Amino acid sequence: MSELTTESTDLPSRSQLKRENQALREMGEQLVLLAKSQLEKIILDDSLRAAIKEARRLKNLDARRRQIQYIGKLMRNMDVSEIKYSLEKLNHQSQTFRQHLAKLEQWRDRLINEGNDAIEDFIALYPDADRQQLRNLQRQACREKSLNKTTAASEKLFKYLKQLAD
Repeated sequence: MSELTTESTDLPSRSQLKRENQALREMGEQLVLLAKSQLEKIILDDSLRAAIKEARRLKNLDARRRQIQYIGKLMRNMDVSEIKYSLEKLNHQSQTFRQHLAKLEQWRDRLINEGNDAIEDFIALYPDADRQQLRNLQRQACREKSLNKTTAASEKLFKYLKQLAD
């Protein structure tokens, strides 16, 4: 009898399982509601991507609800930490989003102040970056900074960094 009680305490309660499943369904619904361009940036399993595409196609509310439940069921067997992080990055109210923007602002400032060394470090982190475009934007931002002009070039540099990091 004592073995039975120790085994049952290791398992999550039914209420806990229901809360976890509800959270997965809500995450699935968020994925369905994302813009196509945002969804493409998230790394998803092929079966999950197909289920999301199907849910977007459905017009009947009950059918759509069942499809979202199916999406939640698919995600039970996956590591959803990367999906959760990506959704938080897209949520403008989240701490993750604010940290992401702060990191990009630090990169922008470092690129403007340090020049080529920072560009090489950035390209090592983001190999898809266009070195020439990055250098041009960095030079324009430096020029504006030295002339105490508006920060249009700095904003362009930030937008480019954000585009690469998203």
